[in-house]
Amino acid sequence: MSIVLTPGNVNDATAFTQVLNEICIPRIVTGRPRTTPTRVLGDKAYSSRAIRHLLRRRGITATIPERRDQIANRRRRGNLGGRPPVFDKEVYRDRNVVERCFSRLKQFRAIATRFDKLATRYRAGVILVSLILWLRESTR
Repeated sequence: MSIVLTPGNVNDATAFTQVLNEICIPRIVTGRPRTTPTRVLGDKAYSSRAIRHLLRRRGITATIPERRDQIANRRRRGNLGGRPPVFDKEVYRDRNVVERCFSRLKQFRAIATRFDKLATRYRAGVILVSLILWLRESTR
């Protein structure tokens, strides 16, 4: 899991590379942890040429829907617009897990309203709440 805090008025897509760099997937057997996921699910906010290029360069499959303005721009350019990016609707349905996780995090009042003044303390609170939610799920 990777948690990166940004100021409230910053677009999520600007922190995408930082989040991707902090991913560390432990291996079941011995060995170095994996730092590259096999697939990234993102909403339309992450649909940019730079993000898709970064994922392609790292060999990560992107499941990100294309924004309407990007579709219109590609169609307007005709043959020069290129092919539309591959999008798997079946895989994208798993994205609701992320949205439900955000909803569960917001059930904790301290996380929803951010009482902490320091970002390190708020991040620690988010990690603690994530751990609580994970432990609740594992006991079911």
